[in-house]
Amino acid sequence: MRADRRCSRPVAPDEVVDHVPDACIGCGTELSGANVAGMVRRQVHDIPTIRPVVVEHRLHQKRCGCGATTTAAAPAGVGAAAVYGPNLRALAVYLLVFQHVPVARTAQLIADVTGARPSTGWISSVLTTVAELLVDVEKLIKSLIVLAHVIHVDETSSNINGARWWLHVAGTEKLTAYHLHPSRGRAAVAEFDVLPAFSGTVVHDALSVYDAYPQARHALCGAHLARELVAAGETHPDQDWPEQALRALHGLNTAAHQAREQHLSAIPAEIVDPLLDSWRHALLVGLAEHRRVPGRRQSKTRNLLERLRDRDDQVLLFARDLAVPFTNNQAERDVRPTKTQLKISGCHRSETTAKAWLRIRGYISTVTKHGDDILTALRDAITGNPLATAPRSTDLNGYLELPPVCRSAGYLSASRWARR
Repeated sequence: MRADRRCSRPVAPDEVVDHVPDACIGCGTELSGANVAGMVRRQVHDIPTIRPVVVEHRLHQKRCGCGATTTAAAPAGVGAAAVYGPNLRALAVYLLVFQHVPVARTAQLIADVTGARPSTGWISSVLTTVAELLVDVEKLIKSLIVLAHVIHVDETSSNINGARWWLHVAGTEKLTAYHLHPSRGRAAVAEFDVLPAFSGTVVHDALSVYDAYPQARHALCGAHLARELVAAGETHPDQDWPEQALRALHGLNTAAHQAREQHLSAIPAEIVDPLLDSWRHALLVGLAEHRRVPGRRQSKTRNLLERLRDRDDQVLLFARDLAVPFTNNQAERDVRPTKTQLKISGCHRSETTAKAWLRIRGYISTVTKHGDDILTALRDAITGNPLATAPRSTDLNGYLELPPVCRSAGYLSASRWARR
């Protein structure tokens, strides 16, 4: 009963069943003529029994006087004698990509819940079919990421049929795009084609390949740096500078958050200057205690200190520009579902399947970031109208963060904008 009371707030019922008492619980008197004293509501939230709904399309034929027979055109999506409709296709893709259910279990789950009995071959084919419908949407999402002010990028290893591949991600709070490549380096980033044309601020974990794009402003992830400072403190427990640097770094992050909450354009000087002095003093002490040794190979601690000193503008950009976040957590959150997929369903069997999964995952991630219903968005994509609920162009936080030349168009589907 306690779980029933928590299931949801009372809503407008679809059906009302009245229960009227027959006799008084006190004296047993019949109550048909008694005054009404109130009512207690009890709602049962349930789903109807699901069964497939079969719609038969009859394509009538007519024969002309010339002898030719003409058959009526079939509607979109009705290309065979028996096909599964957009709702079942959307459910299959939802289970495969968003819930990480393996193919065989997806087929079994659909059969158990809906009564339809798709084959595992059909389950696999619907993934690539839907991915093909999202080619233009993926291009649009990448184009909008390139136009954004601040983006997050990251990379992680992946597995395709036992071989090691690299997954690259680029995204914002509202957009996500993935790219799969056999390598981790410059070729993969160039083929992804986000950073080569990007001129805003890119937040990352200091992978050297990102330095090849100086036209962008770079910000290093503070969470990664904090972990390295903690490791340095554990390696050198007799030295105070790692803890001092960590306190200053976290202090600057807190000050940045407080300045945003107060709608300030920058951290006040009386707050930021002492923190910066403490940060620089910690680095100077650390560099003095860990001097360079002959040769190119230096200790991890020395390399960390030199990076913090030489890339000061990138390390502390979050404290100088409040539009820049402290961490690269956004990219790491976007990468996490791909790791979950590997743990639950195992590796993809082919490059084609892996790229199809990632294209759909990028679409789902973008939809989720906007708070829209995933199943509805997948059904819209299947019926040829992806991102059908895209907000007006005046909403700069919406799907279509259009450049000024396109903003006068109002409502636009992603595929239409991508083809312009």
